[in-house]
Amino acid sequence: QQHFSGNSVGCLIWLVTGRHAIHLLVTLVTRCFCFHLTKVTGDLDDCACDVETIDGFNNEQLFPKLQTLLESDYFRFYKANLNKPCPFWTDSSHCGLRDCVVQPCSPVSSHFISFSQSAEANEQLNECEKTQHLGAVDVSLSDETREALLEWNKHDDEAERFCVVDDEESPDSQYVDLLLNPERFTGYRGPEDWRIWTSIYEENCFKPYTVKRPLMPGSFHSSSGERTFYSWLEGQCVEKRAFYRLISGLHASINIHLSARYLLEDSWFQKKWGHNVSEFRKRFDSELTAGEGPKRLRNLYFLYLIELRALAKALPFFQQPSFRLYTGRPEEDQKHKELLLQILQLARSFPLHFDETSLFAGDEKEAAKLKDDIRLAFLNISRIMDCVGCFKCRLWGKLQTQGLGTALKILFSERQIEALPTSSNRRPSFQLSRQEIVSLLNAFGRISTSIRELKNFRSLLAEEG
Repeated sequence: QQHFSGNSVGCLIWLVTGRHAIHLLVTLVTRCFCFHLTKVTGDLDDCACDVETIDGFNNEQLFPKLQTLLESDYFRFYKANLNKPCPFWTDSSHCGLRDCVVQPCSPVSSHFISFSQSAEANEQLNECEKTQHLGAVDVSLSDETREALLEWNKHDDEAERFCVVDDEESPDSQYVDLLLNPERFTGYRGPEDWRIWTSIYEENCFKPYTVKRPLMPGSFHSSSGERTFYSWLEGQCVEKRAFYRLISGLHASINIHLSARYLLEDSWFQKKWGHNVSEFRKRFDSELTAGEGPKRLRNLYFLYLIELRALAKALPFFQQPSFRLYTGRPEEDQKHKELLLQILQLARSFPLHFDETSLFAGDEKEAAKLKDDIRLAFLNISRIMDCVGCFKCRLWGKLQTQGLGTALKILFSERQIEALPTSSNRRPSFQLSRQEIVSLLNAFGRISTSIRELKNFRSLLAEEG
């Protein structure tokens, strides 16, 4: 639904919390917040808070602390298997070899084509090579780091484990330094990108094929299709609507990152990355997206509240005396644990928390079935990440879907978290692995960065007049 475009005039950020938050959050009929290129304003229905409060909380209080934490060794290394074959389709335009990122083109002999065709083919080849280079994952680690990671694994293996993640146990998995592989523009776009998101939205968001999503290829100007889609969405139960908006919010966040770290200049002596305002407009401008851009940004804020709530709820787990951010350096480990607890306390202090108790609150048998359907849909989306042809995109896609999955796990484990033992002699019924912790904080770091980048884009748009 969202191979989006840009930013501009429109209504933005429709967000609500409070006792009946989930019912209000997933309602499209709400007051608008004017997004006049430079500013987002407006009250947040039924709350004593406005958009500026949320932006201020994130940008001034939470974001700086979170970025410091994510630069620490514990959080900068993520284990992933980037060589898994796609379980759903065979794609001849991309290969699964470690050093092969994108290979959609093949050389064409100039003996059989005209000069103009040859120039076009060469231009296409150059674009392929650029995309392959930008999408490559830097897996280089120092010998010292490799030795340290082995020691971390030994420490983690001695802890009780309650869930096994494929990438953690696979012999093909390897640690990746996230600081060496920032999420940014790689040139991965077009039909392949569309195929990934189409598969996610069409097959995993409970939508029948007869209901067309807005901005599908060839349906840009179909206002009747848009009305049909949102009529269908409003007819769904609150859990399915929330699920759709979580995926849409994640998609919006990824597109903000790509617009904020765009390759502006690529020459033999330097690469320059920065904010691409026209790309941002293309993805979020109300007029350029037939009104879809503002909806995507509302869903981004919805996702932010969900993950923020999960962090607040997880505080007792991280407060356990036995819990350590283990890297083998006790003083640093303790300092980073204290910083993590500060962040979680800050998250808990936020006054507009999402109320997840309204989810799965109906008939017990039906609620259990619905929860399992959503769990399976989310699991399927995580498997689709193995079909992403650009390896850097695959890396961040896997991390962020696992992070969101971990947030949902926390939200629906309240009883187990409340029952965590105060003594280390008792076996805890709730546990998070290192992989889940790293993905949880880094995924929220991506959402927090997106909120921060919206402020940057508003400033840039204001300068343009």
